[in-house]
Amino acid sequence: MNQPGATTGMPFDDIRALFKQMPGPDEAAIANVRERDAVLTKPAGALGRLEEIVEWLAAWQGQAPPRVTRPLVAVFAANHGVTEKGISAYPASVTQQMVENFAAGGAAVNQICVANGLGLKVFDLALDMPTPDISEHDAFDEKDCAATFAFGMEAVAGGTDLLSLGEMGIGNTTVAAALAFALFGGEAADWVGPGTGLDADGVNHKAVVVDQAVRRIGDPGTVEPLEVLRRLSGREIVAMAGAIMAARFQRIPVILDGYVATAAAAVLHAQAPGALDHCMAGHMSAEPAHKRLLAAIDKTPLLDLGMRLGEGSGAALAAGVVKTATQVHADMATFNQAGVDTAH
Repeated sequence: MNQPGATTGMPFDDIRALFKQMPGPDEAAIANVRERDAVLTKPAGALGRLEEIVEWLAAWQGQAPPRVTRPLVAVFAANHGVTEKGISAYPASVTQQMVENFAAGGAAVNQICVANGLGLKVFDLALDMPTPDISEHDAFDEKDCAATFAFGMEAVAGGTDLLSLGEMGIGNTTVAAALAFALFGGEAADWVGPGTGLDADGVNHKAVVVDQAVRRIGDPGTVEPLEVLRRLSGREIVAMAGAIMAARFQRIPVILDGYVATAAAAVLHAQAPGALDHCMAGHMSAEPAHKRLLAAIDKTPLLDLGMRLGEGSGAALAAGVVKTATQVHADMATFNQAGVDTAH
């Protein structure tokens, strides 16, 4: 993968600079979590990944014990001109209709948030103005891409302590596939799937469109990741990338949803190793290429429920598990408090 090029004085230079300034984990908080975990009323390691979650939260919140009192699910919605190529089973009008459903409380993610005590915000990114068809044109110029990235950064302001990222956008699994192919190579067919329900012929056609989009900008693996983002993505994807970056600086751990959210995160990973250390993969989507993409960014999903809905649903379910992990660590008794003998 090419490294970022020389500075140009254009808006991306400000974003490139952020990668060099990202804060690292709080090692003292990790040590404090491990010290408490050693005296809780359980065998060492008995809670498995729940223990790892608590360490991860402490590292990136910068406090021990970590707490999740203001969790937020942020869903970014946008439309894509590439839908005109017949790459989706649903029309672009569904994006707006689903945003209205979110607002009315009628979507799956609404119910998951209620069940798990999570806040929900939905961001409509100019749904009446789809980005251009990426198989023929760049999605953004540099100024507009940087402005959308900045919008995503601003969207996480307001005091959350755990951010779950999701999206809504008919056609965006095609965009995610183009990003993954451009970043990590292989063949276009490696990265496409049925999305909202394409048949085999539809998936094959989708691969052709993805291949055309990526070949238009250069050979896979040769284009700077930020340029891949600019030329092949969409507003919701750029905004999610910005939100991930802002969360790093605000010490907010991030849970990624499915294939599309992971593709947004993958751009940051490709630009700078370690850029996603504060992120967790919430679940393994049923979209076939999601497993391949998670491997490319070295993330192990928390859940695998065969879901492929999007809209932050898998990340929101994972947030419930994360909340449980913090509750257990912070409030279960120690051996001394419970009067339980320790192991010899």
